[in-house]
Formats: sequence, structure tokens, C-alpha cells
Amino acid sequence: MPRYAVQCILVALIFELLLPSTLFSQDAREIVKRADTKYNGEKSSYSEMSMTIVRPKYKRSIEFKGWAVTGKDALTLITAPAKEKGQSFLKSGNNLWSWNPTIQRLIKLPPSMMSQGWMGSDYTNDDILKETSLIKDYNPKIIGREEINGLKCFKIELLPLESADVVWGKIIIWISEEEYFELKSEFYDEENYLVKSHIASQIKTFDDRKLPSVIEIIPADEPGNKTIVTLLSMKFNIAFPPDFFSQQNMKRIK
Repeated sequence: MPRYAVQCILVALIFELLLPSTLFSQDAREIVKRADTKYNGEKSSYSEMSMTIVRPKYKRSIEFKGWAVTGKDALTLITAPAKEKGQSFLKSGNNLWSWNPTIQRLIKLPPSMMSQGWMGSDYTNDDILKETSLIKDYNPKIIGREEINGLKCFKIELLPLESADVVWGKIIIWISEEEYFELKSEFYDEENYLVKSHIASQIKTFDDRKLPSVIEIIPADEPGNKTIVTLLSMKFNIAFPPDFFSQQNMKRIK
């Protein structure tokens, strides 16, 4: 074999060996932070979503709006159907509240309710109120590379910090290498059993960035059950009045 051909093969082998180590040397925390910021905004966000709860014998849909200051406060308002319309949910500091206008009742949610399904769905209270922070509460580590929907992804394991008061014992997420889309997540309990998976798809442009517009939430031990969350619109880095995330505003928000 000619010397030039041998040199080409050797160079190719070197690149093949070096490429994974170069990718693996990237900071896992920075990758997770970029993915989180892409979805939640650098400072804040406003979103409109629909959610379809699928069960073996029925389906039902809910529409809602959400306002959030990244890593801090969050407010969610149900806009449809009429039966649930006007119900709101607030995270302000370390406090979590729900408001039901039909019975004029404000309820403080205990931390134990964070793992429970929001509005009877597979979407948890923790998901909707953004109580858990992947950046502050977990230690991320790149454990592999896999392809999701044709996109090469970092496979990252997140284990909770000892000081963190979180719902999950472990999370594994798949983040695309080029666009930092979070395409898949698996959530495990403290005994390392898979509880649910999030599968993201249908990339669309929202405001100034591209994001997956559909997330299927699939519980591990309930065949035939799933929740489909569809992102209808989203805006980023908008300003809120000082008293926006308050009990008074969650009762009057439209």
C-alpha cells in the first residue's frame, strides 16, 4: 500500500479516536445550562401551551399560559376548558400556591406534592412550576453519545446534590450537540426505577430561537397513558412589573 494511503488511514484513525474525547471533555454543566437557557430564556419567558391527557378510556385537553423569571418565579394560568378556566399556580421564592376561583380558595402546596401529576396529567407540579433547577440542584456528567431523531446528542446523567431538596433520584437527558435541543429525558426515583420519559419533537421557531414544539410524557408503569404538551407560542426576556408574581395577581391574571 502506498505510503500516502497509509498516512491518510492513520490520520483518519487518530481523528476517530480524538473526536469523542474532545466532545467528552466539554463541560457537562455548560451543556445543560445552554439547553436550559435556550428553552427558558436568559432572563424570563412567556408561553402559551395546550396539553392532551391520554388514557385508555378517554382523552381530555387543557390550555394554559405561563410566565416565568428564569430560575426564580413562575405563574401558570389555565385558559380552557371552561370548567378549569381561571385556576392559577404560583411559585414565588420558596412558596408554592394554587388558586381556584370557583371556590375562592388559595392553597399552599407542600413540597411533597411536587411529584404529583398536574391537573391529572403526567406533567408534574414540579414541571409546571419549574421548582427544580437542573443547574443548581444536580451534578451533571456526560456518559455517552447517542442519536435521537437523526441528531447527534450528548447523553448526560444528572445526580442530585446532597443539599438539594428535589423530586428525582436521577435524571438522564439527551441534548443535541449542535443546537442544544433537549430531545429526551428520563426521570428515576430514589431507588433508581424509571418513573417517566419526556420525548421532544417537531422543531419550530419561537421568537428568536428554534425549539421542540411537542413533548410526549410517558409514564413507565402505566401502559396506554401519556400526556402530550404542545408549545403554541413563546417569547423570551420580557419585563414583568414588580408585583407580577404575587398572590394578588394570581387571582386577577387573565
